[in-house]
Amino acid sequence: MIWPANLAAQTTDVPSVAAPDPNWDTGVDVDQPAAQPSTTTVIERAGSTAAKTSPPGVKLVALLTADGQQIDQGLVWRVFQGQSGSGKSKLVTENREASPQLKLQPGDYIVNAAFGRANLTRKISVQPSGPAIEQFVLNAGGLRLNALSGGNPAPSGIVSYAIFSDERDQSDSRTAVMTGAKPNLIIRLNAGIYRVVSTYGDANARIETDVTVEAGKLTETTVSHAAGKANFKLVTRAGGEAIPDTEWTIKTVAGEIVKESVGALPSHYLAPGQYTARARSGGQFYTSSFNITDGETTIVEVLRDASAVARPEDTVVQPDINIDTEATFDLKNQ
Repeated sequence: MIWPANLAAQTTDVPSVAAPDPNWDTGVDVDQPAAQPSTTTVIERAGSTAAKTSPPGVKLVALLTADGQQIDQGLVWRVFQGQSGSGKSKLVTENREASPQLKLQPGDYIVNAAFGRANLTRKISVQPSGPAIEQFVLNAGGLRLNALSGGNPAPSGIVSYAIFSDERDQSDSRTAVMTGAKPNLIIRLNAGIYRVVSTYGDANARIETDVTVEAGKLTETTVSHAAGKANFKLVTRAGGEAIPDTEWTIKTVAGEIVKESVGALPSHYLAPGQYTARARSGGQFYTSSFNITDGETTIVEVLRDASAVARPEDTVVQPDINIDTEATFDLKNQ
C-alpha cells in the first residue's frame, strides 16, 4: 500500500502476555435484546422415581487467529434459534464469559461471537450425545488512530473518526463499521481493509485513507490535519456586540455549503482556503469573504450596513497534550 504523505501507519506483532488496556473499545454491533434470566422449578411427588435429565452441553471457544491463540476476555456470545415457518430467529441466551459452557436442547442454533467490532456468526448443531466444543476463529486485529495538528497531538475532543468496511452496498456506498471514534482508542476489527475518515472539528477539515488490519496484530495510524478556527459575529459596527439568533451559512468560493449554524458567536474549524460567510438576521442577508490559514484563529465580523471585516486573532493558544503511542498490546487480553 502507498501511504499518503500526511499519514503514517505501523503494524506491530502482538506479544504473548500484556495487561488489559482500559482504552480498548468494547462496543458490540449485534442489535439484539439482552436475554432475560429464566428459572425453572421442578416439584417431584413423594416416591417419584422419574430420572432427572439435563440438556446436553456445548462449550464455546473464540480464537484470535487460526493458529489457536485463544481470547480470554472481552467477548459477548449470543445464541439464536430459528422459528419454523417465520423465517426469524429468537435470542436464546447471552453470555459474557470467555469460554462459556452452555446447556442447550438438541438442535440447530446460530451463534454470534463479538469481540469489540470484530465478530463471527455461524451455525452449530447440539447433539444429544454432547458435550461438544465449538471453536470460533474471529481473525481479529486492533486499530489505533491518532491525529496531529501543526506537528503536535491534536487538542482533546477535536478529532473524530468514522470507519467503513471495504464492502459496498447496491448504491456503491461503503458500510459504516463505527462512527464517532476517538484518538488513541484501540478498536477491535476483523482482519481486512477499511476506509478511515478523520474529521477535525465539525466542518470540512477532513482526511480519508485506507488502512489494512491484520489478524493478531495492532495497526497504528497517524493522520496530520491542516485546519484553522473561525469565529463568526454579525455586528452593527466593527468590534461591536454580536447580534443574537443569526443564521449562518459558510460556503467555498465554488459555492459548496460547508457548514450551517445558528447563534450569536458560532465557531467552526475549517480547512485552509477562501470562504464566504452569509449571515441572515431580521429577514436580511449580509455577506463577507474571508480566508482560513492553517493553525490560526480568525474572527469574521459581518457588518449589517457596510462591508464585513475578517481579522486574525492576536494569540492562538494550543493545549499542551502528550500522547504516548509506543506501547504494544496482547490483543487476546484486551
